[in-house]
Amino acid sequence: MPDPSTYRPAVGSIPESPGVYKFRDPNGRVIYVGKAKSLRQRLNSYFADVAGLHPRTRQMVTTAAGVEWTVVGTEVEALQLEYNWIKEFDPRFNVRYRDDKSYPSLAVTLNEEYPRLQVMRGPKKKGVRYFGPYAHAWAIRETLDTLTRVFPARTCSTGVFKRAGQIGRPCLLGYIGKCAAPCVGRVSAEEHRAIVDDFCDFMAGRTDLMVRRLEREMAEAAEAMEYERAARLRDDLGALKRAMEKQAVVLGDGTDADVVAFAQDELEAAVQVFHVRGGRVRGQRGWIIDKVEEVTTGELVEQFLLQVYGGVDEATGVGEAGEAVPKEVLVPELPDDADVYEDLLSELRGSRVSLRVPQRGDKRSLMETVERNAKEAFARHRVKRSSDLTARSLALSELQEALELPEAPLRIECIDVSHVQQTNVVASMVVFEDGLAKKSDYRRFSVQHGTDDTAAMAEVVRRRFARHLKEEADRRDEQGVAAEEGRPRRFAYPPNLLVVDGGAPQVAAAARSLDELGIVDVAVCGLAKRMEEVWLPGESDPVVLPRTSEALYLLQRVRDEAHRFAITYHRQKRSVSMLVSLLDDVPGLGETRRKALMKQFGSLKRLRAATVDELVAVPGIGRRTAEAVLAAVAEPAADAAGPAAGDAVAEDAVVEDAVVEEPVVEETVVESTTAPAGPAERGTPRPGAGDTAEVGRVAS
Repeated sequence: MPDPSTYRPAVGSIPESPGVYKFRDPNGRVIYVGKAKSLRQRLNSYFADVAGLHPRTRQMVTTAAGVEWTVVGTEVEALQLEYNWIKEFDPRFNVRYRDDKSYPSLAVTLNEEYPRLQVMRGPKKKGVRYFGPYAHAWAIRETLDTLTRVFPARTCSTGVFKRAGQIGRPCLLGYIGKCAAPCVGRVSAEEHRAIVDDFCDFMAGRTDLMVRRLEREMAEAAEAMEYERAARLRDDLGALKRAMEKQAVVLGDGTDADVVAFAQDELEAAVQVFHVRGGRVRGQRGWIIDKVEEVTTGELVEQFLLQVYGGVDEATGVGEAGEAVPKEVLVPELPDDADVYEDLLSELRGSRVSLRVPQRGDKRSLMETVERNAKEAFARHRVKRSSDLTARSLALSELQEALELPEAPLRIECIDVSHVQQTNVVASMVVFEDGLAKKSDYRRFSVQHGTDDTAAMAEVVRRRFARHLKEEADRRDEQGVAAEEGRPRRFAYPPNLLVVDGGAPQVAAAARSLDELGIVDVAVCGLAKRMEEVWLPGESDPVVLPRTSEALYLLQRVRDEAHRFAITYHRQKRSVSMLVSLLDDVPGLGETRRKALMKQFGSLKRLRAATVDELVAVPGIGRRTAEAVLAAVAEPAADAAGPAAGDAVAEDAVVEDAVVEEPVVEETVVESTTAPAGPAERGTPRPGAGDTAEVGRVAS
């Protein structure tokens, strides 16, 4: 364990200016980022008596192996640099805002030609406007059911929309007047977008304007004796008023504000926010945060303002956490530099923002309501935390004891190989840290030389740890220059435990590759599917963990996640191979044109759905060649019923340029669009359960 005194900066070398500092671990990874008015005063506090530090702070300074800092001109610059570094390095000891549940939002896909209204969870996407979040999905559907009478915008999926256009008949909503049916051309794209814009205006709080307009149109229709239209407008007006009644007025002055409250203990805090727009509560959201050191409520407010509103997109006014900066932010306690944060928020919003503590009246009453919600959310989380932390700590301790490891395996990597009769051989590597999946570190491998499971396993392990040794050597040579430039090293951090999917042969192959590379500080084990036995290198008998063991449950979750990830990639590769084989015999279609087609359409399913004109638009493809291509990929009559569900996913998978070029070595960084996998079922898991498509980008 590093001693903080070994890397303490020399006396007098730390400037007294404001700035931002970083602590790094022995591998050069940034583990904590902070800012300070006076760097000298702040950093010296970390090198006082270690025993007197907060437990999390003590763990941080004993994990670190060095500290560095950057001097800035103003405190606003320090805030912005701190936010950028936290976003770039994702330090493990910084406060992390994570939702205590996945709140649904009402999303409007403005990035599509025909925007869609839908319920959406998960991370915010560019080009999509969000309203909420709401506590329950049924509340969104109820709102949509009421408002689509007035704003008949599209709510159907892409598949339903395209199918309706192909058959020339809208769905039921189009017949009952709850959709303008742009799928069959009843309204143009411009007219449909105008409907969507009116819907967004209403949801954003501009309700009075909409009500007055409908009242005026109703009066005009009645005066012109268009009684049917006047009756329809009357009903629309009633629907709007019913929707407005469900959103009670909490602030009579029509203020746009976010009301923030906290509930906390020594280790964590719960944050609750009510989003008030036009005086009405439009949404609610909650987070749970880890406290790295003893902090006041004012310091928690600082972290909230920085992480929730930081990085606002100038085009949308929405921050990285999906929150737009309101005119007013009501907090339980002001931070020390309240004026600095007001300046930052005002700069992000583009107009003046007020940051204050409500003292009386409606705003104080609303703050008390938010505080009650925060306390209830924190109480629920503590019950969940006690069981979850206990289970994960017990699992790691049991693994350490059962496998006779020198320390608990805080970082576990698992490798799985997937193929069909030695074709399209691929492998996956998943990473669990502290018993939880870390999807940003997942990797995929295209295996070129491995002809069976053991050879493929040996190749993947050798490639993974050869990259680790290379990046470790580069880090020592460059003294962290690459990390400073924002290029995080993908294979720089070795695991405490390497798990392979398989029995003694796969374990022996993995151990052999590690021995060839001279790596002796990584433990290896294998988990065999049939009996769920744990195999160790050089052992003739397996380690049998109790069926109710938390260690076994953890290994099963890791193994199943690796299997899911590998089989997803294998299906994608198989889809590409099918497309290549069908195009091989098309006359006049050489390798260059074939690659152009695959790059343009990406999958067999998309190519089959294309028209001759769409194929001719691809550079180098003439009409005769396009007709030959469609004839070659046409679905046989025997398959008219359609492919199996699994193949449908594969055919629609994303085709990456590196896959098209068939490289000898492929390592892919994956940004998952799926929700984190839940705990495995107790007992023997079902291999392959929960296979879903993942979207990846090829690492250079």
